[in-house]
Amino acid sequence: MTTTRPRAPAQMNYDIYDQLGERWYEDATTPFALLRAESRFRAPWVLKTLRALGEPSRCRVLDVGCGGGLLSNGLAREGFDVTGVDLSEPSLEVARRHDATGSVRYLKADAYALPFGDGSFDAVCALDFLEHVGDPARAVAEAGRVLRPGGLFFFYTFNRTLLSRLLVIEFVERIVKDVPPNLHLYSMFVKPEELRAMCDRAGIGVREVRGVRPDVLSSAFLRLLVSGRVPDSFRFEFTDSLAVAYLGYGVRAGPAGAA
Repeated sequence: MTTTRPRAPAQMNYDIYDQLGERWYEDATTPFALLRAESRFRAPWVLKTLRALGEPSRCRVLDVGCGGGLLSNGLAREGFDVTGVDLSEPSLEVARRHDATGSVRYLKADAYALPFGDGSFDAVCALDFLEHVGDPARAVAEAGRVLRPGGLFFFYTFNRTLLSRLLVIEFVERIVKDVPPNLHLYSMFVKPEELRAMCDRAGIGVREVRGVRPDVLSSAFLRLLVSGRVPDSFRFEFTDSLAVAYLGYGVRAGPAGAA
């Protein structure tokens, strides 16, 4: 089993997040339209899992790397007590503007040093985030620290395989019209066994991992191929294969409900 990963290159493009503005919610010609489609798929699954595992409607959720608030604002609309953290203040400003509830606490904070006490949250989400940080194990460990015993850690990231490189990087760069350089770096993708080992070291037992892929048989996928624009009807679906992207959750060690 491989538990190490390549050293993160220095050229990851973080500046784009300060420049997106309303494109977080509106633009159909950048990969962030794909991110919205992913969020439409992931957020209901997170919500369903929280409720299926008996979390109260006002449970405390931390969204790490929240960006423009796609997940945070959706969970807030469902009544959850949500905090979103990110290093991009312009993205946080967009998230605040789109928070219909006015209830989400948005903070500029480092995922390696979260400004919260031990066991502060019932759930921590790291969706489309771990492949953007140079030390994902450190970020997972910090997520585990702020989770209460029995709390839930949600993750979504890309596997480091040839297929993921072809689809997530090369295909998107060739097909979607306005792709910023170095949005994703293949060497920073995370293999499932690596993430499982990170979670183990953080005291988080992984309970479920499911593969995710775009619905390549849909008319929306065909329209993307022809136009380079991502239709609002573009969708993702679960698959048995973890070769491209995967979604899952783990449980922080300790008795459920402990503070």
